[in-house]
Amino acid sequence: MNSKNTICLWYDGTALEAASFYAKTFPDSAVGAVHHAPGDYPDGKQGHVLTVEFTVMGIPCLGLNGGPMFKHSEAFSFQVATDDQAETDRLWNAIIDNGGSPSACGWCKDKWGLSWQITPRALIAAITDPDAAAAKRAFDAMMAMGKIDIAAIEAARRG
Repeated sequence: MNSKNTICLWYDGTALEAASFYAKTFPDSAVGAVHHAPGDYPDGKQGHVLTVEFTVMGIPCLGLNGGPMFKHSEAFSFQVATDDQAETDRLWNAIIDNGGSPSACGWCKDKWGLSWQITPRALIAAITDPDAAAAKRAFDAMMAMGKIDIAAIEAARRG
């Protein structure tokens, strides 16, 4: 990898599977080099896939097959800005339909436990509206949602 800063994500033997899913699901994403362990390590053997270089929407990442001892948490997430409901639905559904799980306010987890915020640009505009009452209405609407419904957010913003 040529990047000076790379996000390293820990997986339990599934880094290549995860990277491949991200590459087919998100624009400007790809799987790069796959590196095999030169020797045995605590959760694998020589020759097993140790690391996978990949990009997610232009962000350089390294998947490390470190084993089961560390899990992903909501303390780290990818926030994906979407342009419309179709893109929001496509990305949300891809994650959920591939073994993921829905959460609240546009958040979901993929099957590997990594958190994603599928966030329409319209939502950000609505909850940062200079009209505090409009922003509060949009925010309150968002708080009741799983996947974000842009039309409902815009209706709440308008009052």
